[in-house]
Amino acid sequence: MDNLEELRSDLLQRVEAATDLDALDAVRVQALGKKGEITQRMKTLGNLAPEERKEAGQAFNLIKQAVAEAIEIRKASLHSVALEARLAEEKVDVSLPPRPTTIGKMHPISQTLEELVAIFGEMGFSVAEGHHIEDDFHNFTALNIPPEHPARQELDTFYMPEREDGTRSVLRTHTSPVQIRAMQNTTPPIRIIAPGRTFRADHDATHSPMFHQVEGLVIDEKTNMGHLKGVLIEFCRAFFGVKDLPLRFRPSYFPFTEPSAEVDIGCSRSGGQLKIGAGEDWLEILGSGMVHPKVLENCGIDSSKYQGFAFGIGIERLAMLKYGIPDLRTFYETDLRWMKHYGFLPMEMPSMVRGL
Repeated sequence: MDNLEELRSDLLQRVEAATDLDALDAVRVQALGKKGEITQRMKTLGNLAPEERKEAGQAFNLIKQAVAEAIEIRKASLHSVALEARLAEEKVDVSLPPRPTTIGKMHPISQTLEELVAIFGEMGFSVAEGHHIEDDFHNFTALNIPPEHPARQELDTFYMPEREDGTRSVLRTHTSPVQIRAMQNTTPPIRIIAPGRTFRADHDATHSPMFHQVEGLVIDEKTNMGHLKGVLIEFCRAFFGVKDLPLRFRPSYFPFTEPSAEVDIGCSRSGGQLKIGAGEDWLEILGSGMVHPKVLENCGIDSSKYQGFAFGIGIERLAMLKYGIPDLRTFYETDLRWMKHYGFLPMEMPSMVRGL
């Protein structure tokens, strides 16, 4: 029964030295198990006199109680450490990921459209918009396009399902219906541009089923072909940034204008590279003409009193020429690498205040 205090101290030190729950459980078995040190020593109590046995038994019970309490305290401490380690290892990050540092870019179509608005806005034009789905009158008939015209064929135009009365709406093939509605609802003078999406059944490197167009319209009592030429010359030179850009007006035919003219700009194609404003070559850029008297009459405007001009330009074509984009289809492929290369920073967007 000697050295009980030494036994107590030794067991408590072993409990404190346990570094994990498994090691602590091993100490518990060594101290309190069936073959543990305290259990083995208590088996010798039968050899003692009754008074000594009682005193020794109380001493062993105090050691067992002290060791058991120490084990529970150490167990709680080690369990907390183990839980912290597990939480650190198995935790789930529910926070938002960091925002990308890449700055978004404006699409070349948006950039070009804003350039057009800025240029024509300085000339006194206002912006008009209209429906994507139109009726036959506003898309064809009012524009003096006859029933047999190829543009009315289903191979070229997207038609909506037929109604009960036999009529069908159409996805507008140009923004000219905006001009028609402006002439119907506005008393001249009229000076507008009509930018927007248009739709035609065509798809290749230079054509798309959906594309963007801007058309211009001026109606008053004195506007003539000279005004048309002046507006388009100033526009092309401002847009391409070539002060003395040569322009050529070639006679052409459109059902809605008379006379009509295709407009070409001077360029060079030497070495397989297109350079606008230099050389002896020509590149078609847009169509234009004086508004046909029948179109004016179809819109309720007296053609003996009023006259004017109109023009139409493909926005994608302008962007391809100005920014060197070789294929129209890439405009709509949502390729971020393409956008990073051809896109524009938001602060670079032109306006009538900042200019181009």
